[in-house]
Amino acid sequence: MDQPTNIRLTSMTSKGGCGCKIGPADLSAVLRNLPSMPKHPDLLVGLDTHDDAGVFRLSEDLALVQTVDFFTPIVDVPYDFGRIAAANAISDVYAMGGRPLTALNIVAFPIGKLDKSILADILRGAADKMAEAGVTLVGGHSIDDSEPKFGLAVTGVVHPDRIRTNAGARPGDALILTKPIGVGILTTSIKRDLLTDEEIARVTAVMAQLNKTAAEVADGYDVRGCTDVTGFGLLGHALEMAEASGVGIVVAKSAVPVLPRVRELAEAGAIPGGTKNNFRHVENRVDFPDALDQIDRWILCDAVTSGGLLMSAAPEHADSLLSALRDAGVDAHRIGTVTDKHPGRILVTE
Repeated sequence: MDQPTNIRLTSMTSKGGCGCKIGPADLSAVLRNLPSMPKHPDLLVGLDTHDDAGVFRLSEDLALVQTVDFFTPIVDVPYDFGRIAAANAISDVYAMGGRPLTALNIVAFPIGKLDKSILADILRGAADKMAEAGVTLVGGHSIDDSEPKFGLAVTGVVHPDRIRTNAGARPGDALILTKPIGVGILTTSIKRDLLTDEEIARVTAVMAQLNKTAAEVADGYDVRGCTDVTGFGLLGHALEMAEASGVGIVVAKSAVPVLPRVRELAEAGAIPGGTKNNFRHVENRVDFPDALDQIDRWILCDAVTSGGLLMSAAPEHADSLLSALRDAGVDAHRIGTVTDKHPGRILVTE
């Protein structure tokens, strides 16, 4: 008989691991040891710019967008874990300006240790989120593993002339962020029983929200660069944009939306290892004001799951885009600007 389901999914990760991405520095060190692959003439976006997905041209007016993402549980409700994992994976297609079409499930699950209904709930949550996105599930792969892991491989389409990449930001552009940060600190707090049910529901809703509406609204404006803010944190992904575009970025700390109680919980020590790794990776290329303490610096680097889109919009379109996003129900904020000064670096202001 199957075991009861009253188990905390977040306690299943080995040694309390967070399922965080491998850090940028470690990943770069690995990739440097691999032989260079010949570049196909129809590969429009590959590894060079650290973009969210690869793009391969099929014809003059059609290109494939392909991405994959999965992780260990960050919430305890299996259905919510499935929704969040699906929204997170699908987001990469939206970030590239594409329309997601199909997905494959990626499942690792301790089938002899946990009730099969838990896996069914994870898959049901993902299926409901895929249906919301208009994505068709075409299959998947599963393995029996010691801890649960779940995600999707997603395929979408985009016009080759309408791809949004990390390399598209231009001096003078406005930076717009479509979800608040602080998710990593809050999900670490879930594991430590520091959040109320209401607070868990709030951060879950943020992570489970698709970036579909934000991406569709952006289609009507001159958005020249885009990425989604996930495991490398706001400053990590902004730095990738600065480096790929050959520009500098200015982020106004006071303009960055942060979820409630994040500072308080960070001060209590609920800071994920991935967040601290992110800070170490960017600190030599980010200029912080002296008045900004270490807690606030960590928050700006907090490892996010299923975060918002970071858009680089032409200055003449920024105000109207921001208004349109908010009118559509997107919690969008203008958080900074792109500059031709200090290329490849970020200046944080108060």
